[in-house]
Amino acid sequence: MNTLNHFLFGIYPYICLVVFLLGSLIRFDRDQYTWKSDSSQMLKAGQLRWGSNLFHIGVLFLFFGHFAGLLTPHFVYERFVSAGDKQLMAMISGGIAGLIGFAGVSILLHRRLAEPRIRINSKTSDIVLLILLWLQFALGLATVPLSAQHLDGSLMMRLAAWAQYIVTFQPGAVDLLAEAGWIFKMHMFLGMSIFLIFPFTRLVHVWSGFGTVTYLMRPYQVVRARRLNVPAGQNQPRQPGAGV
Repeated sequence: MNTLNHFLFGIYPYICLVVFLLGSLIRFDRDQYTWKSDSSQMLKAGQLRWGSNLFHIGVLFLFFGHFAGLLTPHFVYERFVSAGDKQLMAMISGGIAGLIGFAGVSILLHRRLAEPRIRINSKTSDIVLLILLWLQFALGLATVPLSAQHLDGSLMMRLAAWAQYIVTFQPGAVDLLAEAGWIFKMHMFLGMSIFLIFPFTRLVHVWSGFGTVTYLMRPYQVVRARRLNVPAGQNQPRQPGAGV
């Protein structure tokens, strides 16, 4: 068991990080045509809109919340908020965001599996990714009542210390998880695994959103040319894509 823990929480994080970064770079360099979200908006757009919006609201809040919460050293905020209060805020805000994201990914997964046309046009990686995200949200929500048993902030401090030890290459990171329950460890393992498969799924389009601010302010894509005002009696030019 000690050997397995050492691998999963001492070595596996670096494997996931290397594949995440190097795999994304190689895919962008060699296969840019697949660097997209592969939207299925034309099929059941209303259900997609609800599911996608809820999912993105939840997952973005949780991503940045985990990033700041785990990687911010304790001395940065200890003068303003105690570890226990920080954990309580994380439980409340994370629980709300988790429920929103869980509802969104549930809609998206049901849409993929229940609609025959979408199911046929879905890749295996699309369905596997949604299942993993659904499980990850479920595990994250399951940690909330368990965190309520450690309102002194001790468990959160150990989890944060583990993350900081990993990113700074310090020894002894695995020992910090001795008191963490299996649900926490499953949540951590699955989260790292999502980073591992990231370069091989549609998730790579996230890089485009983080890579440039103009992505959020991009103009609408023109897919049909506007009809020109032509004097009466003259033939109007054929519109691109018009049938023959």
